[in-house]
Amino acid sequence: MASQPGALYLVPAPLDFGGTPQALAGSIPDHTMVVAAGLTHWICENAKTARSYLKRIGELHPLAAPLQEQHITELPREVHKKGDHDGSFDARPLLAAALAGHDTGLLSEAGMPAVADPGSSVVRAAHELNLRVVPLVGPVSLLLALAASGLNGQNFAFVGYLPQDAGPRAQRIRELETLALKGQTQLFIETPYRNAAIWDALVKTLHPQTRLAVASALTLPAESTRCRAVSAWRGAPCPASNDVPAVYLIGK
Repeated sequence: MASQPGALYLVPAPLDFGGTPQALAGSIPDHTMVVAAGLTHWICENAKTARSYLKRIGELHPLAAPLQEQHITELPREVHKKGDHDGSFDARPLLAAALAGHDTGLLSEAGMPAVADPGSSVVRAAHELNLRVVPLVGPVSLLLALAASGLNGQNFAFVGYLPQDAGPRAQRIRELETLALKGQTQLFIETPYRNAAIWDALVKTLHPQTRLAVASALTLPAESTRCRAVSAWRGAPCPASNDVPAVYLIGK
């Protein structure tokens, strides 16, 4: 083991994943790109998309090693598909390079690793191994959406995804509304192709006076955040199309 272990850097990725790539400078600070360019060891969801992002960074800042020489380790499929927030996955073996003295980057497909994305198990393991954890600045869709909604930013909760089945989903919406009307803004996300379905359920289930916000395509050219009382939304189509990520918020 090296006398001085490496650090784990949490490297944000742009929110254009799956769409038309936008200029990195529009959402990724230069310092974040400089640090990322200096790393040669990575833990990620998908090696192919990680290399694609590194290639984009390399067009602006020279990479410390060519793409084919980058050491990229993928999270196990069951971890990055189902999430790793419950503490059951031991990610310590993935940090062998950091223990050997190599600074290591943690990367998700979009946004900040470990926030509404896989990676918390790696961060948890880094703390268990006494490695330094360094979060870098970049887009976090949840906070961008909360700030742009005008809803309570002093007391809020992110609750992940809602149930897919209509009955449990309506029940969950009512539970979240109760919390929201007590002053705690509720945030959740959905797979883009379900945007219309979740919107229909929200508008039909929530009380007319409850405020409902949706933020979509954040940091991208089609970016939109709109917040209105449910009564004003009824009869209107979902503001988020079925091909862009969206964040939903309920408040008073």
